Amino acid sequence: MSKVYNTLVVIPTYNEKENIHAMLPAVLDRYPDYHLLIVDDGSPDGTGEIVKSFQKDYDTRLHILERSGKQGLGTAYLTAFKWALERDYEYIFEMDCDFSHDPKDLKRLKGACEKGADLAIGSRYVTGVNVVNWPMGRVLMSYYASKYVRFITGLKIHDTTAGFKCYRREVLETINLNKIRFVGYAFQIEMKFKTWKHGFTVKEVPVIFTDRTKGQSKMSSKIFKEAVFGVIRLKWDSFFTNYKKSA
Repeated sequence: MSKVYNTLVVIPTYNEKENIHAMLPAVLDRYPDYHLLIVDDGSPDGTGEIVKSFQKDYDTRLHILERSGKQGLGTAYLTAFKWALERDYEYIFEMDCDFSHDPKDLKRLKGACEKGADLAIGSRYVTGVNVVNWPMGRVLMSYYASKYVRFITGLKIHDTTAGFKCYRREVLETINLNKIRFVGYAFQIEMKFKTWKHGFTVKEVPVIFTDRTKGQSKMSSKIFKEAVFGVIRLKWDSFFTNYKKSA
């Protein structure tokens, strides 16, 4: 009888050759019962080719979806979620490639879902401020952005922009992925907001976030503005949306 794999880690990449060599074994060697899906947006530095060179070492556990051009974080995850729902994965992770999210914490997030959470969030702010190597200005911007999102939306989450998450399959089946509006960091807020509005259980798991030491950050002022103004639109639209409540 073949082994059943029910856990998928999704990592979007764009020019991550400096990190991908270490990230693939950090996930797949540590968790031999996990699958890993890389969504690469045509990285000109050859990230996709590096991933494919590793596939022979991991049999059918390492997958890659290659897209043409840089299409945004949100669309990468939505593409991956639909891919995962076409298969038998019960737990689906979001994770960055730059080691700001520690692969050791995957077990803790999945454990929270196994104990009843529908969405587990690797939270930088649920027990204070657990961020390493960020300049103070960026820490304050991120921290107070989450405060702002909580105030506008009513979300009972300390780290509303976190990108380290584990979903149970039912959440992604319930949310209409075709109607997700945002593509940058507002995507992270929108997915949490809609998970919460549908009545799913959300659990924050404290993690330490360490800023990348290799490669370049994808943060921009455009992405930040989308998050600031996007939450107002999210809240407004919610007044006219009927959310299916989870059992």
